[in-house]
Amino acid sequence: MKPSQDRIPLVDLSAQYAAHEAEFNAALKDCLARTSFIGGPDHAAFAEEFAAWCGGGHVALVGNGTDALNLALIETLGPGDGTEEVITVSHTFIATTEAIVGAGYRPVLVDVDPDTCLMDLAALEAAVGPKTRGIIPVHIYGQMTAMDRLAEIAKARDLKIIEDAAQAHGATWKGDLPGAHSDAACFSFYPGKNLGAWGDGGAVFTRDPDLADRISARANHGRRDKYLHDFEGMNSRLDGLQAAILRVKLRHIDDWNAARRQVASWYDELLAGHNAIKLPTTAAGAEHVYHLYVIQVDDRDAVRLHLDETGIGVGITLSPSTSSPHPPIWDWLPTIFRSPRISASASCRCRSIRR
Repeated sequence: MKPSQDRIPLVDLSAQYAAHEAEFNAALKDCLARTSFIGGPDHAAFAEEFAAWCGGGHVALVGNGTDALNLALIETLGPGDGTEEVITVSHTFIATTEAIVGAGYRPVLVDVDPDTCLMDLAALEAAVGPKTRGIIPVHIYGQMTAMDRLAEIAKARDLKIIEDAAQAHGATWKGDLPGAHSDAACFSFYPGKNLGAWGDGGAVFTRDPDLADRISARANHGRRDKYLHDFEGMNSRLDGLQAAILRVKLRHIDDWNAARRQVASWYDELLAGHNAIKLPTTAAGAEHVYHLYVIQVDDRDAVRLHLDETGIGVGITLSPSTSSPHPPIWDWLPTIFRSPRISASASCRCRSIRR
């Protein structure tokens, strides 16, 4: 194995800091001088700037991406009683189903397209039942689901749509950003995301100002003022320091996404013609932001070991979460699996390499 100084990391956040050190340091210095650690001017400014960047609307800033999904579900559908259903994909991080269960609903997991790993819309239509209340499409790896078609399906059945856009900052479908065809789009600012904080953070973008206000209130102990509480909420706030950092990063995210697409094109060119490697597929109409550049290979673990030994940072994107027939952690959950065969195969073959 190569010495650490010769290795190429999967994610290099230190390089991002070095490139914009003066901006980051100035933003932190201003926040520290004001001691605006909870709320404050950076928090308010970032909410406005991020909403504008998302296409114009309203943003509720919260503590993390999981809470963003959970709060959006609660305020869009109301708290569930454990009998009604929300449909999502089986090829996703567990935070998606955690949010559904936490809001009081039963996750219904449907399969994904074998090429894009995005929700199979035919499987979605087949999974809708009398107890279905909502849909959470997951824009995995940096590519959006076909939201115009999904919105048609939801409208015909009077279903709410909450987008899991944790990996899709700046991705578009036919020119539209997350939130254009849904009730809300939920983002994570986990440090490794395309737009990442220096800790946890999340946001809900919506075109509905009342929904944004309700989510903001619920995330802040249900209050509108310091000691005026309309209801019992929770504590899920994006702090001022993270907002200051995210304001700096938001100024550069478009350039960073363009750089990711350039690197992805180099990978496409260099890996073309290797039949043992299935390269990422970008659907017609989608603009990818390559949160991850994910390839599929049969002998995933052997490939990972070889790349690791040569000093190239790699990672497994998702574990085989739909095998045997589902992971033990879901034995106690009221989860319904609707034939996630493609997800099981993809999870066993996927790996990401340096962007």
